Amino acid sequence: MAAGLRTVILLSFVLAVGFLLIILSCALWANWLPLLVALTFVLAPLPNAVFSHLASDEFASYENSGPVDLGRFTTSLIVITGFALPIVLAHSGIIDSKASAMSIVGGGLVYGTILAYSAAFNQSESEYD
Repeated sequence: MAAGLRTVILLSFVLAVGFLLIILSCALWANWLPLLVALTFVLAPLPNAVFSHLASDEFASYENSGPVDLGRFTTSLIVITGFALPIVLAHSGIIDSKASAMSIVGGGLVYGTILAYSAAFNQSESEYD
């Protein structure tokens, strides 16, 4: 087992800091719209996780099926929305620019933690194990 207790503790700390930044970006300026960023970054890995199981079982591993590409495309759209939404809200004057920056940094930490957790605990399936 490559990932141990220290990895879990570090990832949970970074995730908590990310959510703290997002919640502080909402609470300090009394506007709860940046909380939508947390929702987008939590939902972002779901299409990729769902559509990754629809890959074809061929010998050529470099060829991906259409559903896998659709899952990656949908995940990338949600991630771009998570970064662009606070920028658009700050540009339109709905939220403060500092709240926008805090929610972007916090959202990046949340999504990065989700990616690091899935990479650290990814168990590849092998028929010889």
